[in-house]
Amino acid sequence: MSAGIRAQARPARHDDHRVALVAIVLGVLVWSGIRPHDRFTWVLEVAPVLIGLPLLYATRRRFPLTGLACFLLAVHAIVLMVGGKYTYAEVPLGFWLQEAFGFARNHYDRIGHLAQGFVPAIVVREVLVRRSPLRGSRWLPFVVIAFCLAFSAVYELIEFWTALGTGEAAEAFLGTQGDVWDTQWDMMMALIGAAAALVLLSRVHDRQLGRLGAESNTAPSTTYGGGA
Repeated sequence: MSAGIRAQARPARHDDHRVALVAIVLGVLVWSGIRPHDRFTWVLEVAPVLIGLPLLYATRRRFPLTGLACFLLAVHAIVLMVGGKYTYAEVPLGFWLQEAFGFARNHYDRIGHLAQGFVPAIVVREVLVRRSPLRGSRWLPFVVIAFCLAFSAVYELIEFWTALGTGEAAEAFLGTQGDVWDTQWDMMMALIGAAAALVLLSRVHDRQLGRLGAESNTAPSTTYGGGA
């Protein structure tokens, strides 16, 4: 197989993977929307998926994401939709962890906030590497983590404003389960998730970014903005 044919085959395979991820996410979305524990909470929890999925589709040609970023976004979407199905305080996985490890509460929300730092860290890193002067800079990890912390804080404010506006209807959305330090725990989990993503996945991410840049040179419909 010639180099040109291989270059054309790789984007096709990547498109197949993305289609499969979208199909899985849509399937879980439909499942989560069938008789959820609380419809209002479901809408609040899956809202990022309902907003993000069309946005990613609209920008798929102009700014295609790496396979790693797409996979992580799909996993995060599933975490959100499962939480929306049951409410975070009632997710069966959280009860299993509570029983297995002797936790005092259902910690599924901690998984959600860990993902809230882990997944955005890779997405933000990708945007900064491709569209900012921070590529290769020592400031890159700091800026990524700072963004993830800021994003987590904004999400906590959204929960606060929702509770003020709707009262008891937002109790399941808050999911504090009586923990007075729940907000601080949420932001700390996001911080841990962001730092872990950078430590564990930066090299893999760099390799995928390099391949994406090489593929964009053979595909006029995509753009790779890497540069020093």
